[in-house]
Amino acid sequence: MSFDYDLFIIGAGSAGLAAAKRAASYDIHVGVAEQADVGGACINYGCIPEKLMAYAATFPSLFSNAISYGWSEFNSSFDWSKFMAAKDNKVEQLHQLHIKYLRESGVDFIKGYASFQDAHTLDIDGKHITADKILIAVGAKPFQPSIPGIEYTITQKELFQIKKLPKQIAIIGGDYTAVKTASCLNELGVKPTIITDLPQILPDCDQDISLYITNSMNQQGIQIFTNSKISKIKKISDQIDIFFSDNNILTVDRVLCLVLFSPNLNNLSLDKAGIKVTQKGAIMLNDYSRTTQANIFAVGDCIDRLQLTPVAIAEARAFVDAEFGNSPQLLNYELVPICVSFIPEAATVGLTEAQAREKFGESVQCYSEKFKPLFYSLNGQDEKTFIKLVVEENSERILGAHMVGESASEIIQSIAIAIKLGATKKDFNNNIGIHPSSAEEIFSL
Repeated sequence: MSFDYDLFIIGAGSAGLAAAKRAASYDIHVGVAEQADVGGACINYGCIPEKLMAYAATFPSLFSNAISYGWSEFNSSFDWSKFMAAKDNKVEQLHQLHIKYLRESGVDFIKGYASFQDAHTLDIDGKHITADKILIAVGAKPFQPSIPGIEYTITQKELFQIKKLPKQIAIIGGDYTAVKTASCLNELGVKPTIITDLPQILPDCDQDISLYITNSMNQQGIQIFTNSKISKIKKISDQIDIFFSDNNILTVDRVLCLVLFSPNLNNLSLDKAGIKVTQKGAIMLNDYSRTTQANIFAVGDCIDRLQLTPVAIAEARAFVDAEFGNSPQLLNYELVPICVSFIPEAATVGLTEAQAREKFGESVQCYSEKFKPLFYSLNGQDEKTFIKLVVEENSERILGAHMVGESASEIIQSIAIAIKLGATKKDFNNNIGIHPSSAEEIFSL
Protein backbone atom coordinates (compact mmCIF):
# COMPACT_ATOMS: atom_id res chain seq x y z
CA MET A 1 0.00 0.00 0.00
CA SER A 2 1.24 3.49 -0.87
CA PHE A 3 1.27 6.20 1.82
CA ASP A 4 1.78 9.96 1.72
CA TYR A 5 4.51 9.69 4.36
CA ASP A 6 6.88 7.05 5.68
CA LEU A 7 6.60 8.73 9.09
CA PHE A 8 4.16 11.35 10.29
CA ILE A 9 4.60 13.01 13.66
CA ILE A 10 1.80 14.58 15.68
CA GLY A 11 3.34 17.40 17.69
CA ALA A 12 6.36 19.65 17.13
CA GLY A 13 7.58 19.92 20.70
CA SER A 14 10.97 18.71 21.88
CA ALA A 15 10.20 15.05 21.14
CA GLY A 16 8.53 15.67 17.79
CA LEU A 17 11.30 17.94 16.54
CA ALA A 18 14.00 15.50 17.64
CA ALA A 19 12.23 12.62 15.90
CA ALA A 20 11.75 14.61 12.69
CA LYS A 21 15.39 15.70 12.51
CA ARG A 22 16.71 12.20 13.21
CA ALA A 23 14.24 10.57 10.77
CA ALA A 24 15.20 13.00 7.99
CA SER A 25 18.77 11.72 8.23
CA TYR A 26 17.53 8.29 7.13
CA ASP A 27 16.28 9.75 3.85
CA ILE A 28 12.60 9.01 4.41
CA HIS A 29 9.54 11.18 3.76
CA VAL A 30 8.61 12.84 7.06
CA GLY A 31 5.75 15.13 8.00
CA VAL A 32 4.93 16.99 11.22
CA ALA A 33 1.67 18.59 12.35
CA GLU A 34 1.46 21.18 15.14
CA GLN A 35 -1.49 23.37 16.04
CA ALA A 36 0.44 25.69 18.39
CA ASP A 37 3.89 27.28 18.25
CA VAL A 38 6.72 24.85 17.61
CA GLY A 39 8.91 23.84 20.52
CA GLY A 40 6.17 22.67 22.87
CA ALA A 41 6.22 23.47 26.56
CA CYS A 42 10.03 23.56 26.75
CA ILE A 43 10.53 26.52 24.44
CA ASN A 44 7.27 28.37 24.98
CA TYR A 45 6.68 28.25 28.73
CA GLY A 46 8.97 25.62 30.23
CA CYS A 47 12.72 25.03 30.19
CA ILE A 48 13.84 28.05 28.14
CA PRO A 49 11.70 30.79 29.76
CA GLU A 50 12.37 29.22 33.17
CA LYS A 51 16.12 29.33 32.67
CA LEU A 52 16.03 32.88 31.31
CA MET A 53 14.02 33.92 34.38
CA ALA A 54 16.57 32.16 36.58
CA TYR A 55 19.39 34.12 34.95
CA ALA A 56 17.46 37.34 35.57
CA ALA A 57 16.96 36.32 39.19
CA THR A 58 20.70 35.80 39.84
CA PHE A 59 21.65 39.45 39.30
CA PRO A 60 20.55 40.83 42.71
CA SER A 61 23.01 38.51 44.42
CA LEU A 62 25.76 39.39 41.95
CA PHE A 63 25.16 43.10 42.47
CA SER A 64 25.39 42.82 46.26
CA ASN A 65 28.49 40.62 46.11
CA ALA A 66 30.23 42.91 43.63
CA ILE A 67 30.79 45.54 46.35
CA SER A 68 33.01 43.19 48.35
CA TYR A 69 35.09 42.68 45.21
CA GLY A 70 35.84 46.38 44.84
CA TRP A 71 32.93 47.53 42.69
CA SER A 72 31.14 50.71 43.71
CA GLU A 73 27.62 50.49 45.06
CA PHE A 74 24.82 51.38 42.67
CA ASN A 75 21.06 51.20 42.48
CA SER A 76 19.28 49.04 39.93
CA SER A 77 15.72 47.85 39.41
CA PHE A 78 14.09 45.01 37.53
CA ASP A 79 11.62 45.64 34.69
CA TRP A 80 9.45 42.59 34.02
CA SER A 81 8.12 44.05 30.77
CA LYS A 82 11.65 44.44 29.36
CA PHE A 83 12.51 40.90 30.40
CA MET A 84 9.31 39.59 28.78
CA ALA A 85 10.07 41.42 25.53
CA ALA A 86 13.59 39.94 25.44
CA LYS A 87 12.24 36.50 26.34
CA ASP A 88 9.55 36.66 23.63
CA ASN A 89 12.16 37.70 21.07
CA LYS A 90 14.37 34.73 21.95
CA VAL A 91 11.44 32.31 21.85
CA GLU A 92 10.41 33.60 18.41
CA GLN A 93 13.99 33.15 17.19
CA LEU A 94 13.81 29.52 18.29
CA HIS A 95 10.45 29.08 16.54
CA GLN A 96 11.89 30.30 13.24
CA LEU A 97 15.11 28.33 13.68
CA HIS A 98 13.27 25.03 14.12
CA ILE A 99 10.89 25.66 11.23
CA LYS A 100 13.84 26.57 8.98
CA TYR A 101 15.72 23.43 9.99
CA LEU A 102 12.68 21.23 9.29
CA ARG A 103 12.25 22.69 5.82
CA GLU A 104 15.96 22.45 5.00
CA SER A 105 15.86 18.80 6.09
CA GLY A 106 12.98 18.09 3.72
CA VAL A 107 10.40 17.64 6.49
CA ASP A 108 6.87 18.83 5.67
CA PHE A 109 5.58 21.09 8.43
CA ILE A 110 1.80 21.42 8.57
CA LYS A 111 0.15 23.94 10.87
CA GLY A 112 -3.01 22.35 12.22
CA TYR A 113 -4.63 19.90 14.61
CA ALA A 114 -4.25 16.21 13.76
CA SER A 115 -6.66 13.46 14.80
CA PHE A 116 -6.94 9.80 13.84
CA GLN A 117 -9.37 8.48 11.26
CA ASP A 118 -7.85 5.01 11.35
CA ALA A 119 -4.44 3.45 12.06
CA HIS A 120 -2.86 4.99 8.95
CA THR A 121 -5.00 8.07 8.31
CA LEU A 122 -5.00 11.46 10.00
CA ASP A 123 -7.35 14.37 9.65
CA ILE A 124 -5.53 17.72 9.84
CA ASP A 125 -8.11 20.49 9.96
CA GLY A 126 -10.24 18.73 7.33
CA LYS A 127 -7.41 17.45 5.14
CA HIS A 128 -6.65 13.73 5.16
CA ILE A 129 -3.08 12.37 4.97
CA THR A 130 -1.81 8.80 5.27
CA ALA A 131 1.38 7.44 6.80
CA ASP A 132 3.09 4.08 7.13
CA LYS A 133 4.16 4.86 10.69
CA ILE A 134 2.80 7.51 13.02
CA LEU A 135 4.47 8.98 16.09
CA ILE A 136 2.40 10.68 18.80
CA ALA A 137 4.45 13.40 20.51
CA VAL A 138 1.77 15.75 21.78
CA GLY A 139 3.28 16.35 25.22
CA ALA A 140 1.34 17.20 28.33
CA LYS A 141 -0.80 20.09 29.48
CA PRO A 142 -1.05 21.81 32.87
CA PHE A 143 -3.54 20.03 35.13
CA GLN A 144 -5.75 21.92 37.55
CA PRO A 145 -7.20 19.97 40.50
CA SER A 146 -10.90 19.98 41.33
CA ILE A 147 -10.95 22.83 43.84
CA PRO A 148 -13.84 25.33 43.93
CA GLY A 149 -12.50 28.54 42.43
CA ILE A 150 -9.61 26.86 40.59
CA GLU A 151 -10.54 29.02 37.57
CA TYR A 152 -8.97 31.97 39.38
CA THR A 153 -5.53 30.38 39.21
CA ILE A 154 -2.98 30.55 36.43
CA THR A 155 -0.67 27.83 35.12
CA GLN A 156 2.99 27.93 34.17
CA LYS A 157 1.89 28.87 30.65
CA GLU A 158 0.04 32.01 31.78
CA LEU A 159 2.88 33.02 34.13
CA PHE A 160 5.03 33.88 31.13
CA GLN A 161 2.23 35.93 29.59
CA ILE A 162 1.31 38.24 32.47
CA LYS A 163 2.10 41.93 31.90
CA LYS A 164 3.07 42.77 35.47
CA LEU A 165 4.54 40.78 38.32
CA PRO A 166 2.30 40.50 41.39
CA LYS A 167 3.46 41.61 44.81
CA GLN A 168 2.35 38.34 46.42
CA ILE A 169 1.82 34.97 44.79
CA ALA A 170 0.74 31.56 46.08
CA ILE A 171 2.18 28.54 44.31
CA ILE A 172 0.17 25.33 44.61
CA GLY A 173 2.59 22.41 44.36
CA GLY A 174 5.78 21.21 45.99
CA ASP A 175 7.87 19.57 43.26
CA TYR A 176 10.99 20.96 41.61
CA THR A 177 9.01 23.20 39.22
CA ALA A 178 7.21 24.88 42.11
CA VAL A 179 10.44 25.30 44.07
CA LYS A 180 12.36 26.71 41.10
CA THR A 181 9.61 29.17 40.29
CA ALA A 182 9.23 30.34 43.88
CA SER A 183 12.96 30.95 44.33
CA CYS A 184 13.23 32.92 41.09
CA LEU A 185 10.17 35.08 41.73
CA ASN A 186 11.44 35.81 45.23
CA GLU A 187 14.66 37.27 43.82
CA LEU A 188 12.65 39.35 41.35
CA GLY A 189 10.76 41.09 44.15
CA VAL A 190 7.68 38.90 44.48
CA LYS A 191 6.69 37.43 47.85
CA PRO A 192 5.91 33.75 47.14
CA THR A 193 4.14 31.18 49.31
CA ILE A 194 4.39 27.48 48.46
CA ILE A 195 1.35 25.36 49.33
CA THR A 196 1.46 21.56 49.23
CA ASP A 197 -0.69 18.86 50.79
CA LEU A 198 2.43 16.69 51.22
CA PRO A 199 4.57 16.56 54.40
CA GLN A 200 7.50 18.27 52.65
CA ILE A 201 8.56 19.94 49.43
CA LEU A 202 10.58 17.94 46.91
CA PRO A 203 9.26 14.59 48.17
CA ASP A 204 11.11 12.64 45.47
CA CYS A 205 14.50 14.12 46.38
CA ASP A 206 16.97 12.92 48.94
CA GLN A 207 15.75 13.90 52.40
CA ASP A 208 18.86 15.95 53.15
CA ILE A 209 18.44 17.93 49.93
CA SER A 210 14.78 18.61 50.65
CA LEU A 211 15.55 19.82 54.18
CA TYR A 212 18.50 21.91 53.02
CA ILE A 213 16.43 23.72 50.39
CA THR A 214 13.52 24.15 52.79
CA ASN A 215 15.77 25.84 55.35
CA SER A 216 17.38 28.00 52.69
CA MET A 217 14.03 29.16 51.35
CA ASN A 218 12.80 29.93 54.84
CA GLN A 219 15.88 32.08 55.40
CA GLN A 220 15.06 33.94 52.20
CA GLY A 221 11.59 34.70 53.53
CA ILE A 222 9.69 32.23 51.34
CA GLN A 223 6.74 30.74 53.20
CA ILE A 224 6.14 27.01 52.79
CA PHE A 225 2.82 25.51 53.88
CA THR A 226 3.04 21.70 54.05
CA ASN A 227 0.23 19.25 54.90
CA SER A 228 -2.12 21.99 53.70
CA LYS A 229 -5.36 21.16 51.95
CA ILE A 230 -7.14 23.94 50.05
CA SER A 231 -10.92 23.88 50.43
CA LYS A 232 -11.74 26.74 48.03
CA ILE A 233 -10.35 29.76 46.23
CA LYS A 234 -12.29 33.00 46.02
CA LYS A 235 -11.56 36.17 44.06
CA ILE A 236 -12.42 39.40 45.85
CA SER A 237 -11.77 42.58 43.84
CA ASP A 238 -8.08 42.54 42.78
CA GLN A 239 -7.03 39.92 45.32
CA ILE A 240 -7.56 36.20 45.80
CA ASP A 241 -8.37 34.44 49.06
CA ILE A 242 -7.24 30.85 49.58
CA PHE A 243 -9.27 28.98 52.18
CA PHE A 244 -7.71 25.99 53.91
CA SER A 245 -9.45 23.02 55.50
CA ASP A 246 -8.21 24.16 58.93
CA ASN A 247 -10.10 27.46 58.41
CA ASN A 248 -6.97 29.54 57.79
CA ILE A 249 -7.05 32.08 54.94
CA LEU A 250 -4.20 33.36 52.76
CA THR A 251 -4.69 36.50 50.66
CA VAL A 252 -2.51 37.05 47.58
CA ASP A 253 -2.54 38.85 44.22
CA ARG A 254 -2.10 35.73 42.08
CA VAL A 255 -2.33 31.97 42.47
CA LEU A 256 -0.09 29.77 40.34
CA CYS A 257 -1.05 26.10 40.06
CA LEU A 258 1.92 23.79 39.45
CA VAL A 259 0.53 20.50 40.70
CA LEU A 260 0.63 18.13 37.74
CA PHE A 261 0.87 17.86 33.98
CA SER A 262 -1.48 15.42 32.25
CA PRO A 263 -1.09 13.85 28.77
CA ASN A 264 -2.49 16.16 26.09
CA LEU A 265 -4.70 13.58 24.37
CA ASN A 266 -7.98 15.44 23.96
CA ASN A 267 -9.66 15.13 20.55
CA LEU A 268 -7.00 12.84 19.08
CA SER A 269 -9.64 10.11 18.53
CA LEU A 270 -7.22 7.42 19.68
CA ASP A 271 -10.01 4.83 19.72
CA LYS A 272 -10.37 5.09 15.93
CA ALA A 273 -6.79 3.83 15.61
CA GLY A 274 -7.12 1.13 18.27
CA ILE A 275 -4.82 2.88 20.72
CA LYS A 276 -5.38 2.15 24.42
CA VAL A 277 -4.52 4.36 27.38
CA THR A 278 -3.55 3.53 30.95
CA GLN A 279 -5.64 4.21 34.06
CA LYS A 280 -3.62 7.40 34.50
CA GLY A 281 -4.71 8.60 31.08
CA ALA A 282 -1.35 8.10 29.36
CA ILE A 283 -0.78 6.17 26.14
CA MET A 284 -0.12 2.47 26.73
CA LEU A 285 3.26 1.31 25.36
CA ASN A 286 5.74 -1.51 25.22
CA ASP A 287 9.43 -0.96 26.01
CA TYR A 288 10.14 0.26 22.47
CA SER A 289 7.53 3.05 22.41
CA ARG A 290 5.03 1.00 20.39
CA THR A 291 1.36 1.52 21.23
CA THR A 292 -1.36 -1.14 21.08
CA GLN A 293 -1.49 -0.43 17.34
CA ALA A 294 1.58 -1.94 15.66
CA ASN A 295 2.44 0.99 13.37
CA ILE A 296 1.79 3.78 15.89
CA PHE A 297 4.28 4.93 18.52
CA ALA A 298 4.39 7.52 21.29
CA VAL A 299 7.15 9.39 23.15
CA GLY A 300 7.54 12.32 25.52
CA ASP A 301 5.19 13.68 28.14
CA CYS A 302 2.08 11.97 26.74
CA ILE A 303 3.33 8.64 28.11
CA ASP A 304 3.68 7.58 31.73
CA ARG A 305 7.42 7.89 32.21
CA LEU A 306 9.73 10.78 33.13
CA GLN A 307 8.29 14.12 32.00
CA LEU A 308 11.58 15.82 31.15
CA THR A 309 12.74 17.41 27.90
CA PRO A 310 16.03 15.43 27.58
CA VAL A 311 14.11 12.20 28.23
CA ALA A 312 11.56 13.03 25.53
CA ILE A 313 14.35 13.78 23.05
CA ALA A 314 16.17 10.52 23.91
CA GLU A 315 12.94 8.53 23.50
CA ALA A 316 12.28 10.14 20.11
CA ARG A 317 15.75 9.40 18.77
CA ALA A 318 15.68 5.84 20.11
CA PHE A 319 12.35 5.23 18.35
CA VAL A 320 13.65 6.53 15.01
CA ASP A 321 16.91 4.58 15.22
CA ALA A 322 15.00 1.40 16.05
CA GLU A 323 12.42 1.71 13.28
CA PHE A 324 14.49 3.22 10.48
CA GLY A 325 18.08 2.49 11.48
CA ASN A 326 17.63 -1.11 12.58
CA SER A 327 19.21 -0.24 15.93
CA PRO A 328 16.75 -1.02 18.75
CA GLN A 329 17.72 0.11 22.24
CA LEU A 330 16.14 0.25 25.67
CA LEU A 331 16.42 3.54 27.53
CA ASN A 332 17.64 3.53 31.13
CA TYR A 333 15.44 5.85 33.18
CA GLU A 334 17.29 5.22 36.45
CA LEU A 335 20.18 7.66 36.10
CA VAL A 336 18.59 10.80 34.69
CA PRO A 337 20.01 13.96 36.32
CA ILE A 338 17.45 16.56 37.40
CA CYS A 339 17.86 20.21 38.35
CA VAL A 340 15.59 20.72 41.36
CA SER A 341 16.03 24.40 42.25
CA PHE A 342 17.63 27.57 40.93
CA ILE A 343 18.38 29.78 43.95
CA PRO A 344 20.15 28.03 45.50
CA GLU A 345 20.84 25.79 42.53
CA ALA A 346 20.42 22.10 43.29
CA ALA A 347 20.60 18.91 41.27
CA THR A 348 20.33 15.18 41.82
CA VAL A 349 20.98 11.89 40.05
CA GLY A 350 20.54 8.25 41.02
CA LEU A 351 19.17 6.81 44.23
CA THR A 352 18.30 8.81 47.30
CA GLU A 353 19.55 7.52 50.64
CA ALA A 354 16.08 6.14 51.45
CA GLN A 355 15.80 4.37 48.09
CA ALA A 356 19.27 2.92 48.45
CA ARG A 357 18.61 1.58 51.96
CA GLU A 358 15.36 0.02 50.79
CA LYS A 359 17.25 -1.79 48.04
CA PHE A 360 20.60 -2.54 49.69
CA GLY A 361 19.88 -2.35 53.42
CA GLU A 362 22.70 -1.78 55.89
CA SER A 363 25.42 -1.89 53.23
CA VAL A 364 24.62 1.72 52.25
CA GLN A 365 27.05 4.40 53.38
CA CYS A 366 26.59 8.12 52.78
CA TYR A 367 29.32 10.74 52.50
CA SER A 368 28.45 14.42 52.72
CA GLU A 369 29.99 17.83 53.34
CA LYS A 370 28.94 21.46 53.77
CA PHE A 371 31.45 24.13 52.85
CA LYS A 372 31.64 27.80 51.92
CA PRO A 373 32.61 28.35 48.25
CA LEU A 374 35.52 30.72 47.66
CA PHE A 375 33.21 33.20 45.92
CA TYR A 376 31.55 34.07 49.24
CA SER A 377 34.77 34.39 51.22
CA LEU A 378 35.04 38.17 50.78
CA ASN A 379 31.52 39.25 51.62
CA GLY A 380 30.87 37.62 54.98
CA GLN A 381 27.78 35.74 53.73
CA ASP A 382 27.15 32.38 55.33
CA GLU A 383 26.38 30.76 52.00
CA LYS A 384 27.13 27.03 52.02
CA THR A 385 27.31 24.33 49.38
CA PHE A 386 26.14 20.82 50.26
CA ILE A 387 27.29 17.66 48.49
CA LYS A 388 26.24 14.08 49.23
CA LEU A 389 27.20 10.71 47.74
CA VAL A 390 25.22 7.54 48.36
CA VAL A 391 27.45 4.45 48.18
CA GLU A 392 26.98 0.67 48.38
CA GLU A 393 29.87 -0.32 50.66
CA ASN A 394 30.44 -3.92 49.53
CA SER A 395 31.10 -2.97 45.91
CA GLU A 396 31.94 0.70 46.66
CA ARG A 397 29.69 1.63 43.72
CA ILE A 398 28.22 5.11 43.82
CA LEU A 399 24.44 4.87 43.70
CA GLY A 400 23.46 8.53 43.85
CA ALA A 401 24.86 12.05 43.96
CA HIS A 402 23.03 15.10 45.32
CA MET A 403 24.13 18.72 45.54
CA VAL A 404 22.94 22.19 46.53
CA GLY A 405 25.15 25.06 45.46
CA GLU A 406 26.66 27.01 42.58
CA SER A 407 26.91 25.03 39.31
CA ALA A 408 25.13 22.03 40.85
CA SER A 409 23.41 21.09 37.59
CA GLU A 410 26.66 21.18 35.60
CA ILE A 411 28.54 19.16 38.21
CA ILE A 412 25.86 16.54 38.81
CA GLN A 413 25.21 15.79 35.15
CA SER A 414 28.94 15.13 34.72
CA ILE A 415 28.89 12.81 37.72
CA ALA A 416 25.92 11.01 36.16
CA ILE A 417 28.18 9.69 33.42
CA ALA A 418 30.63 8.31 35.96
CA ILE A 419 27.85 6.62 37.93
CA LYS A 420 26.42 5.09 34.75
CA LEU A 421 29.85 3.66 33.95
CA GLY A 422 30.04 2.04 37.40
CA ALA A 423 32.34 4.47 39.19
CA THR A 424 33.26 3.60 42.77
CA LYS A 425 34.02 5.72 45.81
CA LYS A 426 37.65 4.64 45.42
CA ASP A 427 37.65 5.98 41.84
CA PHE A 428 36.50 9.33 43.16
CA ASN A 429 39.05 9.29 45.99
CA ASN A 430 41.86 8.67 43.51
CA ASN A 431 40.78 11.46 41.20
CA ILE A 432 42.47 14.88 41.21
CA GLY A 433 40.13 17.84 40.91
CA ILE A 434 40.48 21.41 39.70
CA HIS A 435 41.48 23.83 42.45
CA PRO A 436 39.86 25.97 43.63
CA SER A 437 36.40 24.70 42.64
CA SER A 438 33.31 23.29 44.28
CA ALA A 439 33.50 20.13 42.22
CA GLU A 440 36.86 19.13 43.70
CA GLU A 441 35.23 18.65 47.09
CA ILE A 442 33.46 15.56 45.74
CA PHE A 443 36.77 13.75 45.50
CA SER A 444 37.61 14.26 49.17
CA LEU A 445 34.33 13.27 50.84
